[in-house]
Amino acid sequence: MIDVTEEKDLYLSNFALLEKSLSGKEPAWLHRIRKEAMARFAELGFPSTRNEEWRFTNVAPIVKTPFKPTSYQPADPAAGSIERFTLGRWAGYQLVFINGQLSKEYSSPQLLSRGVQVSNLAAALQSDAGWLDSHLARYASYKKHPFVALNTAFITEGALINIPKDTVVEEPIHLLFISIGNGEATVSHPRNLIVAGPNSQTTVIESYAGVDDGIYFTNAVTEIVAGENAVIDHYKLQRESIRAFHVATLQVQQARSTNVSTHSISLGGALVRNDVNAVLDGEGCDCVLNGLYMVAGRQHVDNHTRIDHAKPHCSSRELYKGILDDKARAVFNGRIIVRPGAQKTDSKQTNKNLLLSEEALVNTNPQLEIYADDVKCTHGATIGQLSADALFYMRSRGIGLGTARNLLTHAFASDITGRIKLEAVRAELEKSLVARLPQNQKDVESI
Repeated sequence: MIDVTEEKDLYLSNFALLEKSLSGKEPAWLHRIRKEAMARFAELGFPSTRNEEWRFTNVAPIVKTPFKPTSYQPADPAAGSIERFTLGRWAGYQLVFINGQLSKEYSSPQLLSRGVQVSNLAAALQSDAGWLDSHLARYASYKKHPFVALNTAFITEGALINIPKDTVVEEPIHLLFISIGNGEATVSHPRNLIVAGPNSQTTVIESYAGVDDGIYFTNAVTEIVAGENAVIDHYKLQRESIRAFHVATLQVQQARSTNVSTHSISLGGALVRNDVNAVLDGEGCDCVLNGLYMVAGRQHVDNHTRIDHAKPHCSSRELYKGILDDKARAVFNGRIIVRPGAQKTDSKQTNKNLLLSEEALVNTNPQLEIYADDVKCTHGATIGQLSADALFYMRSRGIGLGTARNLLTHAFASDITGRIKLEAVRAELEKSLVARLPQNQKDVESI
């Protein structure tokens, strides 16, 4: 069994190899940030359950697995294994990454508005895009969060989206990250940067999926920067392998009068941690965080959210729903902060959980931290099972128990799916939801 010290040495060794391969090939500012991030990871190490933020999520399976970096392009997979994750045939720009590397074959560039930049990060860094210095790794903190530090240390590839001011991108932009097993445990560190200039508008879909049951680790960080009056509709769809590990941080920075909504959907993975943080750093901001997690077996999913109301006259709405079956485990930790002077804040946070098994377990902890006196803030959480009254009502009208349970479960999730504006994502989620509901369940139980 490999101990924590040896595991840190493994990442330090891989970092040294990366440094050697990149010598003289990257901007000096990025080289400095990567070295600082690696040094910080060496200080922090992997979090343990003694850390309050990780109290209910044990990352020992990640620590004990000697993952190898995916620094090579695997053999081309069958086209069908990729196409089932591309959300159908809809017009839009799609970047596909396979095992952390851009796949030009499966990416589908379209003509975009003049000045809009959608590319892989490695290409942008090679072209010496000077403006990246002021945004990349400037928002997601690698000084406090070890997995962000690890991702930052290994920044080499990911997606880059830059929307100029006064530009509306009509078609969605899809960032698809596919992992394919190669007979060994591998790790990738996708790094994404989305910058929307003043008065711009765009829709971005961020997808993570596995085409087989391989063991791998995805450690992703996405930074979204919304310029004044920008509108961003963001979706994250996580359908990793059932044996995969997925740790991701989404950091949103909002300027004055921006409107940002993000929808986080978690269906796959053995151990999943999602950190979603939004800083409302200008007056008149509007922020929406929605999430749905549906787990079964021994899956574990942990959602940590943080909405930071830094300026007055801002509003935020948050709704996360979970459906747990078998021996699955879930964590929801939502925190709303209202800074001094952030008067007229209007914020609402809700977490609801549906347990389909007596052995399923969820830990929920909604929090308010308020330092202003003229605010309107509420929060709440519920954990329950399917309503016996509703089941009795449906069965009394000739609906079988299995069908009744599925209908009520689907209705519970529809509160989230109905809020998804993009038809391609909504249809994919509906399909995944139906596939995960029990099929051919015998209607012989009684309530």
